[in-house]
This record gives sequence, C-alpha cells and structure tokens, in this order.
Amino acid sequence: MSSTDAAAAKATRSTSIQLWTQPIVVLIVAAGVLTWALNRDLTDTQKATVNTEYIAQLIGEHLWLTVAITSIVLLVSVPLAVLVTRPRFRWLAPVFIGIANIGQAAPAIGLLVLFFLWTATTGFWIGVLPVAFYSLLPVLRNSILGLNEVDRALIDAARGQGMSEIRILLQVELPLAVPFILAGLRTSLVLAVGTATLCFLVDAGGLGILIDTGYKLRDNVTLVLGAVLAVCLALLVDWCGALAERYLGPKGLR
Repeated sequence: MSSTDAAAAKATRSTSIQLWTQPIVVLIVAAGVLTWALNRDLTDTQKATVNTEYIAQLIGEHLWLTVAITSIVLLVSVPLAVLVTRPRFRWLAPVFIGIANIGQAAPAIGLLVLFFLWTATTGFWIGVLPVAFYSLLPVLRNSILGLNEVDRALIDAARGQGMSEIRILLQVELPLAVPFILAGLRTSLVLAVGTATLCFLVDAGGLGILIDTGYKLRDNVTLVLGAVLAVCLALLVDWCGALAERYLGPKGLR
C-alpha cells in the first residue's frame, strides 16, 4: 500500500470514529439523565410528568414535528430551487431567497405567535408551518447553489446524447446537487428540532412542555430533563444528517 493510500485509509478510519462517537455519547447522556430523573424521590406533581410513558409520548410528538417540518421544507425548497435555476425564471431567485431570509431573520416565537393570531386556532399544523418557514432558507439556498454548480459541459453532453430536459434534471443535475442539498438539510433539521421546543405554545406538543412545566413550577428535575433530552434529540438528528451526507450522495463524490 502506498503512502497516499495509507493516509486515505487512516483519514477514513478517523472520520468513521468521529461519526459513530457522537450517537454513543448522546445515548449515554440521555440514558444518564433519564436514570437520574426517574430514580429520584419525586413528588406527586413531578410523577405526573417525569415518567417513562409521558416522556416517550413527548419525544414521539417532537419527532413527528421534526418529520413534518422537514418534509415541508424539502417539498417546497427543492422544486423552488429547480424552478429558479431554469434560464427563464432565474430572475425569481432573489425574490424567493429574500422571502426565505425574512423567515430566518424573524424570531421563531414571533412567527408562531403571528400565525396563531392570524388563524385564531392551535394544534399540530399551527406549530409546524411557521417553523418550516423558519427552517426553509438553508435547503433552498444550498439547492440553488448545488444546481448552479453543475458543470454546463455535463449538461451539454447529456443533451448531445438525446436526453430530454426532465431526464437531464433527474439523472444529471439533481444527483450532482445532492451533497449541497443534504448539507442544507442537516442545518434545517437542527433548526427544526431546536425550534420545535416552542411548539407547545400553540398546543402542538413536544419536549418544550417539560421545559415550560419545570420553569413554571421551579422544578429543576423536570426542567433539566426536558432541556437535556431536547439537546440530545438535536444531536441525534444532526448525526442522521451526517450519515445522509456520507452515504446518500453520488458515490464518486463521497
């Protein structure tokens, strides 16, 4: 094995160790805080929130919020990026980027409150839609960048082989843009998980309920439990994004 190959193998091992260290540490921390909270001498009020069934329910709600937010972000941002990278519609790119910038710049809690006041209702989607708007920019911007970075020579070569515009988009442009899209998605996922802790304000559920309950009741056990679990969930989702970046991109670009 040459020195170059040895260095590449060593770098690959180092990256793999880093990649799999994060979830192990996160799971240890989450298990530790759960063991600490559940084995304390809890009051009747604390037992209503600090129990495995209720905690599992809140984690499930938080994950559903994250999945819904991420799905909306992808369904909106990738088609928009495709649209504004077509020659006829390039002039629209600054418009949509500007709108997404507004969502990113505005405080997430402000977007939640405004959407609540506008709809005069509460529930799952009242929490999901404003957070999706807040998390839109990274995927939209990276998708546009990825599509614009595709080598024009490759597109011309595909046309020369008789491929239609749709086939070029699906088989050439989007696959080559996947690493950029996944990088933006990883950022959006972390934003979504963190901001979803505010969704309890509109009765959308999530781990924010534990944080809010602990704060209002001056209950440090519930407060710490909710905060640490929210952080651990964000780190696990970030790790899933890292896995996607490593294994879902085109093989020649990994």
